[in-house]
Amino acid sequence: MRKLQNTESNVSSLVFMILTIFIWEVVINIISLPKYILPAPSVIIKALIESRQVLWIHTQTTLFEALSGFIVAIITGVFISAVMNKFKIVKNIFYPILVISQTVPIIAIAPLFMIWMGFGICPKIVIVVLVCFFPIAVNVTEGLALVDRDLINLMKVMKANSWQIFFKVELPAVMPAFFSGIKIAATYSIMGAVISEWIGAKSGLGIYMTRAMSSFRTEALFADILIIVVLSIGLFKLIEWLEKKLMPWTILNSKE
Repeated sequence: MRKLQNTESNVSSLVFMILTIFIWEVVINIISLPKYILPAPSVIIKALIESRQVLWIHTQTTLFEALSGFIVAIITGVFISAVMNKFKIVKNIFYPILVISQTVPIIAIAPLFMIWMGFGICPKIVIVVLVCFFPIAVNVTEGLALVDRDLINLMKVMKANSWQIFFKVELPAVMPAFFSGIKIAATYSIMGAVISEWIGAKSGLGIYMTRAMSSFRTEALFADILIIVVLSIGLFKLIEWLEKKLMPWTILNSKE
């Protein structure tokens, strides 16, 4: 029944999106709105096809920046969370700093990284790491804090070492929180890469977007946005698939 409900929900969303695009196309053609204000979906698709080679080059750059920063954020986020869980004084010191760091808009500090590191790919990756790090670190930290202490004490009574406790108890327990964090971070990674390219870049979907805006090529801007949306959704769905493969017990629970 739950699988049927999910299928019905997906079909309803798809029908709604198709209907919205159809109405958009019809309305634009009826009122003859200039394409530099709002292009019709057919015009956007045409721009996407015509500029596919250029957009593919820019997409490769943005995707590399996003994935590199995302992977680094996962490694550092899990490591910092494990350290904070192991040493409470470290958590007391750094956890509030993590929260405070999110009050600073990334667009405000991005120029600093360009000044310090230049206009190469390195500052872009650093910005993606900063964007993705927080949801991963917070979710894993909270997940580790909620691990059943009775199970940990039982493992200690059974003479289990720290690594055995981690792999047998803490890691399986924290997996749901971990995947929740990286699913959020995955969508942020593409956004972070695009924002970093706004400040200054030679290639990428972000710099292509600024060029399209400055030349009033609104259809190219929408084509760029469409690629960004597809990349974000694709990365999100990939992580959902990995979650199902690595956490089969969640599928069993959902079927029950």
